[in-house]
Amino acid sequence: MFQKLYDKALVWAKHRHAEKYLCALSFAESSFFPIPPDVMLAPMALAQPKKAFRLALLTTLFSVLGGMLGYTIGFFMFDTFSPWLQETHYWDKYLIAESWFKDWGFWAVFIAGFSPIPYKVFTIAAGALQMFFIPFILASLVGRGARFFLVTMLIAAGGEKLESKLRQYMDLIGWVVVGLVVVGGVLYKYVF
Repeated sequence: MFQKLYDKALVWAKHRHAEKYLCALSFAESSFFPIPPDVMLAPMALAQPKKAFRLALLTTLFSVLGGMLGYTIGFFMFDTFSPWLQETHYWDKYLIAESWFKDWGFWAVFIAGFSPIPYKVFTIAAGALQMFFIPFILASLVGRGARFFLVTMLIAAGGEKLESKLRQYMDLIGWVVVGLVVVGGVLYKYVF
């Protein structure tokens, strides 16, 4: 099952409009969309290792532009969509982001930009808490850039050898990831 999805992702990564889709996904994920751009960036870097630097740059720039939208939403419209946010699973993450801002400011955006923590929550929180805009942009550029360049450079460096190994073990990797997500969800709900 996962091997077929992996093969499909590689085909999509070679599509003539793949870069446009990557830019749109990167923009949307930073403010409202749940799927991170890594799921498209990684296969694209693997399929086109000579374009890895360009792909990482595009992903970073459009992710930061999307982060600016998230900041704007938080700054101007937080009161409007706050009731909806409170009803979703993102509310607890928002409260965590809010406390991180109080403690760490700039570094909270940097950590969220680099880590798998939902960056969109931090972009909206940065706006709602009226973080200074220039430090927000700088933290986003450094955090997101470090993440996306690291992903693409590691994948591009692996090349065909990595592609064949990934394809060989994709079903196993996919089920392990599903298992980890389920265990993580259970631990998060009942332990933390």
